[in-house]
Order: sequence, then structure tokens, then C-alpha cells
Amino acid sequence: MWDYPRPPTVVAASGRLVEVWFGGRLVASTRRAVRVLETSHPPVYYLPPRDVVTELITPGEGLSFCEWKGQAQYWDLQVGSRQAVRAAWSYPEPLPAYRELRDMLAFYPGRVDRCTVDGEAVRAQEGEFYGGWITSEITGPYKGGPGTSGW
Repeated sequence: MWDYPRPPTVVAASGRLVEVWFGGRLVASTRRAVRVLETSHPPVYYLPPRDVVTELITPGEGLSFCEWKGQAQYWDLQVGSRQAVRAAWSYPEPLPAYRELRDMLAFYPGRVDRCTVDGEAVRAQEGEFYGGWITSEITGPYKGGPGTSGW
């Protein structure tokens, strides 16, 4: 990850099966995900809305701004009586270099029950703000844990 680019780069996930589970439901399943690679961060997977059960998500509170990608919108996830606040985010109007991310959804692995890449369970990147997906092929250190915000 230390050889990942800055500014971040969007790359195809090479047909990998990317899935998100919450409340006993498969919330998203796709082979059309893209990954965003950024220095000192595990990859973040962005999923096309057509491969997400969008009736389970509603706009969440708050916005944030990425100097590279633009303004992010947050999404809450509701399955039955279970709710995950700000479980995902998207860029409705990304900056031009990231237009490929328009309306795609990125899920926080730590706010849902399970995320997988080709069947491998993902570990969540530490920290409340970061949404990286850590698999066995990803090695740290990476931002998110205590004492890493100044890197």
C-alpha cells in the first residue's frame, strides 16, 4: 500500500466477486466493483447501484469532502429492525478525475456484518472515518489506528 498512488487511482477489481451482508441479507453482490487505491490505505471497493439492494438504503446524515474525489454523501442501511448508520457513502457529483465513481456505493466493512472478496472475509480498516477493505493480500501499516492520523 505504500506504493499505492497519491492522488488516488481508480482501478477495475478484475471481476472479483464482492459481497456485502447485513441482518442476514445479501445487500450487495457484484463482479463490476472498482477499487480506489491510495497511499497508506487499504483499497476501498465501490459497487454499482444496480448490484445493491437499494431499497435497503436511505440517505444518512452529514457530508464530507475529499480533496481528490469531491463531496461524499452517506447512506444508512436498514434490514428489518437492524440499522447501520452511515454504512456506506457515495459521490453523487465527483470531481472530474473521479467521474467513474458517480453514484457507486462504498460500504464500511466495520459497519455491516460481513464483506467478502472472492469469498474471503474482509477485515475493516481501523478508525471511524476510513473504509478500507483488508484481505490477506494487503499488508500494512496503514492509516486508521491510534497515532496514524498525522501520516
